[in-house]
Amino acid sequence: MTRTIFVLNGPNLNLLGEREPAIYGSTTLADIRQMCLAKAESLGFEIDFRQTNFEGELVESVHQARKAACGIIINPAGYSFTSIALLDALKTFDAPKIELHISNVHAREEIYHKSLVSRVATAIMIGFGARGYGLAIEAMADMVGAAKAA
Repeated sequence: MTRTIFVLNGPNLNLLGEREPAIYGSTTLADIRQMCLAKAESLGFEIDFRQTNFEGELVESVHQARKAACGIIINPAGYSFTSIALLDALKTFDAPKIELHISNVHAREEIYHKSLVSRVATAIMIGFGARGYGLAIEAMADMVGAAKAA
């Protein structure tokens, strides 16, 4: 069984650290990537870390994860609320899936309250800031370990 976790990031997350720091903080996506790599290594996992502003590319990453990943951590950003294509792709991935949002989307405008991705997520990590990525990796390691033990 693979020990690779795909960490997928959707549109505009390449602007972390610059875009709306009052909501998303000052941590950059490069900082988050380094944090993810270090956390995963400490737990005996590898990370395939990706970001795209293009819906089809995000869908393709989910397709690739089907053969290469033991789990997906996904921050779909704006596609959380609009992408049936992403929802359908995630339905084809049978291993654990964690939906992640840096901000507490439920404390924001109503358009951010209904995630399509949540319908197929194994778990959801919301509102922990950039720190949520490390927490999600720990949770994924526990889920994958529990699944392997069963």
